[in-house]
Amino acid sequence: MSNVRKERVGEQMKQELADIVRRELKDPRIEFLTITDVEVTGDLQQAKVFITVLGEKKEQEETLQALNKAKGFIRSEIGKRMTIRKVPELEFHFDESIDYGYRIEKLLKEINENES
Repeated sequence: MSNVRKERVGEQMKQELADIVRRELKDPRIEFLTITDVEVTGDLQQAKVFITVLGEKKEQEETLQALNKAKGFIRSEIGKRMTIRKVPELEFHFDESIDYGYRIEKLLKEINENES
């Protein structure tokens, strides 16, 4: 499978997931969720969904639990919206890159302040 198709499927899934989370899921634990990326395997069997959640660690864990609980519903909704033969298994992961970026930015500010 070409990387272009894989990326296209991942991007479409990201858009559909964002819409499903915003419009269809009524769980209050999923209020401050952003889907940052979807990585689909070459055979389209699995999709890693990267998320960020506004709030403390407790809220983040609760959001992940709610997403895992709604996984079957989310997959069936994706199946209705996308024209792919088999909907990939979904795995939800926290996107650590944003926190990593904030930490680096904070460290750089501290270095600049100490040099002044």
